[in-house]
Amino acid sequence: MGSKVEKIENNTAALEIEVSEEQFERGVNKAYKKNAGRFSIPGFRKGKAPRFIIERHYGEGIFYEDAINEVCPDAYEAAVEEHNLQPVDKPEIDIVQIEKGKPFIFKAVVTVKPEVVLGDYNGIEAEKREYPVTDEDVQKELDSMRESGARMITVEERPAKKDDMVIIDYKGFVGEEQFEGGTAENQSLVIGSGRFIEGFEDQLAGAKVGDSVTVKVNFPEDYHAEQLAGKEAEFHVDVKEIKEKELPVLDDEFAKDVSEFDTLDELKKDIRTKLEEKSEQRTKNELENEVIKKVTALSEVDIPDVMKEKQIDAMVRDFEMQLMYQGLRLEDYLNHMGNSAEDLRNNLAKDAEERVKTQLTLEKVAKTEGITETEEELDQEIEKLAKQYKQEDIGKFKKSLGEDELNYIKDSIIIRKTIDLLVERSDIK
Repeated sequence: MGSKVEKIENNTAALEIEVSEEQFERGVNKAYKKNAGRFSIPGFRKGKAPRFIIERHYGEGIFYEDAINEVCPDAYEAAVEEHNLQPVDKPEIDIVQIEKGKPFIFKAVVTVKPEVVLGDYNGIEAEKREYPVTDEDVQKELDSMRESGARMITVEERPAKKDDMVIIDYKGFVGEEQFEGGTAENQSLVIGSGRFIEGFEDQLAGAKVGDSVTVKVNFPEDYHAEQLAGKEAEFHVDVKEIKEKELPVLDDEFAKDVSEFDTLDELKKDIRTKLEEKSEQRTKNELENEVIKKVTALSEVDIPDVMKEKQIDAMVRDFEMQLMYQGLRLEDYLNHMGNSAEDLRNNLAKDAEERVKTQLTLEKVAKTEGITETEEELDQEIEKLAKQYKQEDIGKFKKSLGEDELNYIKDSIIIRKTIDLLVERSDIK
């Protein structure tokens, strides 16, 4: 078996690969044994006809297609490894020579990972932005916890006001005609929440339990129901119940109810600690992103279309998963937004190209600096993963990982170390 690279240009490599006569003959024999049972030859039981008899009846090349499928993958992989290529797509295969008694020769044309020309990535100027945690930040967290523990208490002696929840029945009319979808009973609505059409909630402020209120609104021109868009409407609303929010008292008992702490001071201290950790992480992330962005901007690379398209594919899948978690389908989302799948891909194209360029740049820096993962670092990452998946036997978990999964972990370690190096060498203000 032998191979040669005919050319490498425009991120495309053309390989001419030769498979010896003996190797191809073994492939043909495997194809014969695999398919012999398909042939019925007079004078032989089905599947028992010798190969040369089948070839005589159906032609010498009857098994060539399966033989090619048998020998090509290994021959191609060996050629890729021999010439140190990094394909980013499946190859296009063309047969150059296939003839009994001669080597089998085929050509494989494949898109390869592009070469990156790095700029000077040392001494990148970057700003470290810090976000000190204030007493107000801690209070906001406490207020949010109080909101989560709030109760709704029925009130009868006063009219409804902002932030109250009202329980209402209503019917909607355009002119004299009641419109579809404009009727509800025992509908709960918080005044000021902005859930209903603009102006609706404000007109309920001041109403008491038992009141009937006429609410007049204008549907916006871009309202999703076309029959109502731009129309004036009138709702007949019956106020059945008013509830106000009762927040828990902020004291030690509150701390015991919402946390593992016995005092409010301990809870505040824990909140501050967690906010400071988030703040530090935000500072770190922003600094890293600034450095990475500037290093990437200094690099030059011609990105193949197939890499951009694969990145867009991945981004579409991620977006689709996010929608699924919200109970939505991508098709329904696109219809609601008035977009097509092609529009979505076009909108993602620029970001996808930047992500690919960033990844290629970081890989090139890692290669230039000789950054690799150590066995200790790999074991540490695998241990973290095992804990995430609640796997107690770490050794067994490691053995269960496939080659692709291990390579992904290794690549993640290398990229992490590369980013750390770039930040370390940066000129941080």
